[in-house]
Formats: sequence, structure tokens, C-alpha cells
Amino acid sequence: MDKKNSLNEMLQDAMGKVREMVDANTIVGQPIETKDGVTLIPISKVSFGFGGGGGEYSGKTAAGEKNLGGGVSAGVKIAPVAFLIVKEGTVRVMPVAVPAATTMDRVVEMVPDLIEKVSGMLKKEKKDEDAEEDDVVF
Repeated sequence: MDKKNSLNEMLQDAMGKVREMVDANTIVGQPIETKDGVTLIPISKVSFGFGGGGGEYSGKTAAGEKNLGGGVSAGVKIAPVAFLIVKEGTVRVMPVAVPAATTMDRVVEMVPDLIEKVSGMLKKEKKDEDAEEDDVVF
């Protein structure tokens, strides 16, 4: 068994393992094509963390090295968030997340629809104003 002789080496190993698990393909998955020409692209949320601690203490080993006491931990969480749906040149987002639990979450989810409705109303008002100007006879 390979003996680790420093906390730095243990942290580097843990970070290396996390890097292996988390890459761009984990967040934006491989496209899935259906028979009817629809492409689905899975999108995930990735959370990860690591930590460690320890130190060298007095006393020497038989090989003359200092004693080391330490530990390192790492964790990764991958949660599906949405699918990008590509059909006939149109892209849509289909969320798969849990429905909003708090009022603030609901407000944040409503913002895109609200912006779309307001911009639609403004375009309609502009169109109505232009039509009224065309009706004026001098």
C-alpha cells in the first residue's frame, strides 16, 4: 500500500478525484435524439466540496519521518435541473426541478413570463398608436 507522507498530497489526491467526476459533460449531458427529430439535452446542477485537516506531531517513525495524523473528505452531488428541447430549429427549456417552495422562488420563476407579457403589451400599445396616427386626416 502506498504511504502518504503529507497532508498536501492527501488534499491533491482528493481534488484530483473530484476533477475526474466533475467536467462539462456532467453539467450539460450528451444529446439524445428521438425518431421524430427532437433532440433532448439534459442539464444538471453539480455541487461539490472537499476538506481536510491534520498535522505532524512529535516523534519519529522507524524511517526517521515525522508522524502525520490527518484526513481528507470529498463529495459530489449531481441533480437534474432541466432538458433543452430542440425541435425544428426552436429551443425550449423544460425544467424538471421540484416546484418552488418559497414565495421568493415563485417570484423568480414568474419573472420570464412577466417580462414576456409586459413586452407583448408594449408592442400592442405601439401598434395601436401607429394605427391611430394613420387614421388622422388633415
